Amino acid sequence: MSRLLRWPVRAASILAALAVWQLLTAANVRLWVRFDRFPGPADVLHEFGRQVEHAQYWQDVAQSLVRILTGFALAAVLGVAAGVATARSRWAGDLLQPLFEVARPIPAIALVPVAILLFPANEQGIVFITFAAAFFPVLVGTRHAVKALPVVWEDAVRTLGGSRLRVLLQVVLPGILPGVFGGLSIGMGVAWICVISAEMISGDFGVGYRTWQAYTIVDYPGVLVGMATIGLLGYLTSAAVELTGRRLTRWLPREDRS
Repeated sequence: MSRLLRWPVRAASILAALAVWQLLTAANVRLWVRFDRFPGPADVLHEFGRQVEHAQYWQDVAQSLVRILTGFALAAVLGVAAGVATARSRWAGDLLQPLFEVARPIPAIALVPVAILLFPANEQGIVFITFAAAFFPVLVGTRHAVKALPVVWEDAVRTLGGSRLRVLLQVVLPGILPGVFGGLSIGMGVAWICVISAEMISGDFGVGYRTWQAYTIVDYPGVLVGMATIGLLGYLTSAAVELTGRRLTRWLPREDRS
């Protein structure tokens, strides 16, 4: 029964937030923050209904999704490979780890000038920024997951005559999946922040570009529609990553907290 009540409670929290929002804007509240010029939920809903009737909205959504999924896929593949290599190989660690540690603190959005110089098209530059944003969380999560594996697992396989390739495929990669998907989940969130920022700075299409364009023409309901769209897309893609992670790690003991 308690599990059945969780969804109504979650829905009620959202409805309560919308009700408070409506009251603050309807009353033109001006305290520490100003709601007298802030659009209410009804205004945003009306603008959302208007936008979804136009192909431009769906083209922007598709463009942002293509950018995020392309950059994220590259980051997932290369981040896992680099994380395993630097954790398993002393030579790879000595060669690559200093470079990664120097580059990791640099915010991905600060790479916009670099992307403009390196890539001939904005599209390639935005994908590069998205890749850079997601790469380091995946790399760090993978590296820590490899180092956290019990040594006895590998020793057992090697004692039975298993090769290094077999250890990698049957011990290391399955064992690090929880850590890898933790990094992937974080990487997806960071990637959305950076792809939207990059679209606002140098994009020609996409949800971020359209949100910034709405701000420049003082279309505040349009700005909030863009923000809501970004939040929904981020939630759906992160949920897809977490669902995939749960499916691939079903062998792990866990308590059902859904």
